[in-house]
Amino acid sequence: MEFATSFDPREAEPRLYKMWEEAGHFRADAASTREPYAMVIPPPNVTGSLHLGHALNNTIQDILTRMKRMEGYEVLYLPGTDHAGIATQNVVEKDLKATEKKTRWDVGREEFLKRVWKWKEQYGNQILYQLRRLGCSCDWSRTRFTMDDGYSRAIRHVFVSLFKKRLIYKGLAIVNWCPHELTALSDLEVVTRPQKGSLWHIKYPVKERPGTFVTVATTRPETMLGDTGVAVHPDDPRYKDLVGKSVTLPLLDREIPIVADTFVDPKFGSGAVKVTPAHDVNDFECGKRCGLKAITVLDGKGAMTDAAGPYRGLDRFECRKRVVADLETQGLLDRVEEHEVPLGHCYRCDAVIEPNLSEQWFVAMKDLAAPAIAAVKSGQVRFRPDRWSKVYLDWMENIRDWCISRQIWWGHRIPVWYCPKGHATAATETPAACAACGDAALAQDEDVLDTWFSSALWPFATLGWPDETPDLEKFYPTQVLVTSRDIINLWVGRMIVSGLEFRGEKPFSDVIIHATLMDDEGRRMSKSKGTGVDPLEAIDAHGADPLRFALALISTGTQDFKFGKRFSKERIEMSRNFVTKLWNASRYVASKIPAADAKAPLERRQDEDRWILSRLSTTIARVTDALDRYEFGEAAEALYKFVWDDFCDWYIELSKRRTDDPVVQGTLASVLDKTLRVLHPFIPFVTEEIWQKLGRKQSLMTCAWPDAGEADRDAALESRMDLVFEAVRAVREIRNRNAIPPKTPLAAVLSAKDEATAALLRAGADIVRSQANVDEVSVGIGLPKPKFAGAVACGAFAVYVPLEGKIDVKAEVERSKKELENARGQAAQAEKQLGNEEFRKRKPEMAAEIAGKLEALRAKAAELEAHLRELGGSP
Repeated sequence: MEFATSFDPREAEPRLYKMWEEAGHFRADAASTREPYAMVIPPPNVTGSLHLGHALNNTIQDILTRMKRMEGYEVLYLPGTDHAGIATQNVVEKDLKATEKKTRWDVGREEFLKRVWKWKEQYGNQILYQLRRLGCSCDWSRTRFTMDDGYSRAIRHVFVSLFKKRLIYKGLAIVNWCPHELTALSDLEVVTRPQKGSLWHIKYPVKERPGTFVTVATTRPETMLGDTGVAVHPDDPRYKDLVGKSVTLPLLDREIPIVADTFVDPKFGSGAVKVTPAHDVNDFECGKRCGLKAITVLDGKGAMTDAAGPYRGLDRFECRKRVVADLETQGLLDRVEEHEVPLGHCYRCDAVIEPNLSEQWFVAMKDLAAPAIAAVKSGQVRFRPDRWSKVYLDWMENIRDWCISRQIWWGHRIPVWYCPKGHATAATETPAACAACGDAALAQDEDVLDTWFSSALWPFATLGWPDETPDLEKFYPTQVLVTSRDIINLWVGRMIVSGLEFRGEKPFSDVIIHATLMDDEGRRMSKSKGTGVDPLEAIDAHGADPLRFALALISTGTQDFKFGKRFSKERIEMSRNFVTKLWNASRYVASKIPAADAKAPLERRQDEDRWILSRLSTTIARVTDALDRYEFGEAAEALYKFVWDDFCDWYIELSKRRTDDPVVQGTLASVLDKTLRVLHPFIPFVTEEIWQKLGRKQSLMTCAWPDAGEADRDAALESRMDLVFEAVRAVREIRNRNAIPPKTPLAAVLSAKDEATAALLRAGADIVRSQANVDEVSVGIGLPKPKFAGAVACGAFAVYVPLEGKIDVKAEVERSKKELENARGQAAQAEKQLGNEEFRKRKPEMAAEIAGKLEALRAKAAELEAHLRELGGSP
């Protein structure tokens, strides 16, 4: 039971983690008869190290899994990493260019992939190391990677299955094309941001009608070079006689028809639109309906093709400038207007996306999405908070076919082989010959699958599917998924689709959407953008526990939260102080109890003993309930208040009057035991170290979750003690604000509003004397305030402390004025909050709490005003 003066996380954390791991405490047993509780880690991309956003995500997961182990579940917390096709290829290409001045084309596909695998080994291992340092209790024996052999087999199985059902098909369509990554992207991989731009109105001369023009408007004038028609609404009277006629395409002098199509809005602009089937999704569909050919004028790199005539070879944006200038020179530019453009960007490299006509592989999503919609609407899958279900359903109910092919090298090659005759054979293993004609000369498709196609299988492919393994039988479906809002549709939705399609069951029951952490400037933390903060910096400085507890404390909803180096410093230091407080309290308790399992004689407990046990019971119940509702901040706040205020600042201080009393010793031991258990999921290292120091043989992480002990709960006693503590705090407040030394004895007058309150204060007078260093306590109903006294209004009573000869009057006047100004400011803020009707409806309990605080602030302000008048100062 020997404690060092301080907890040393640098020495203790690796030792304790090794102890847990070697003892097998993280390993799940598929043969266990205990109820399963499974959670798969959202696999981090192997693009680099983790940032604090990942630390938040994994802290939440580890809190849940540690708690569930203690509750007796067979817990599987499965770790792994994602190959992240485009993102990882992008960073390796950048590294190749920076270190060797080469491109992937210079080294070739095979050599380039060797370098990516080397990168994966380096950063994949770094990620797993960071998770260990954070204290994550993952089952490392089951670590998976989205391109390991077993997982790759699952991918091919899914592809072939959907291909055979004709839910995967290859077709020509307009796709989102990234000219930097040289690949197609799905709609969800495009980040659309509004940007100031222009709307150019261009005059197209009507054929055989000199001086007659049809004016069209565009935000991308360079694409006009690929126009193959002009469309008008069939019911627009302005163009009735022009439908079927032709116009001359400016700059290229190509004759193109005027067609009628209902997709045109006759109320927008001139009511006529240019049709570029190869470079706009709506134009492509219009072109198919009206028999217009598609002319590609932009290549994969964003340069103009030969079809652009004199503009061939120009970059798209340079071409735009040239086209506009030439139109103006020829008198065909009618006007230019400022216009806000919703501009799509690649979610990885931020390049401006080009809609391009391309042959790609797609998944037909409508039929697959129907069961996934029903799963959320019926409550089989629940989003926490529930409002995120709307985001999910809005996307699912308007879903389009998913483009799954990517023109990159890193990823799962599409398992389709072609023979010289063009037949396509989809297979889970490399086929010996074409399935259609038997030709053995086969070539595999060069494209790879979208990263999200593979990660969509994560909850069941990691458990051994497509084989029916013991892990799959025991741990699927999983219980909880913890993730962020930005991948609800990219990942969460697709996992639900895949789980229902291939397992016939939802992949998880609850989806916890946590806050997005921002850097100090309010930018989303990102490894690739350099805005992420490495959690190891905080762990190296303070240990893992303070970081974990700080992250838990801020998990009070899904609002974005600044937690960069500057903003996180204060919160982590506060949590470090909390860990230190717990350590010091445990040292004290260990020094006072004769044995770690000391028991308190029930019949000799005093009010303060019964009070701390009641507060402990209330806290355990509140923490358990909060964690069951995934309110991690609420749980952490309750623990902080109990340990810091109730246990350390009140009970331990009160117990010092009775250190030899077996009742106190047993109570201290009992409270510390349960406190360590309920704290363990949040701060596992320091709680385990204290547990071991107390001489316990069993690891804390395998001990039972503490029972709230409802028999110990006494709400009336808690209220009575709170009243006495409020009186102590009031005396201390008067002492502190008047800079009266702690050892200077004072007198206190406790003026109650009624006899019931007065009786409670009389019963607690000894506590007021000992804890506030008061040698004389007067208690009564409506006692007058001494002429020259400090005062604190406490609701049901007031506290007066005579100050004559104790303070500087002038300083007290100035202090009181500042306090009054602060009280008025807080009251104004509370009034503003309560004036918000939507806030009152959405959070009635919080509104009621604020209303109570407002009433107290008004009373405090009134008291200060009266106090200032007594001191001769103007309020």
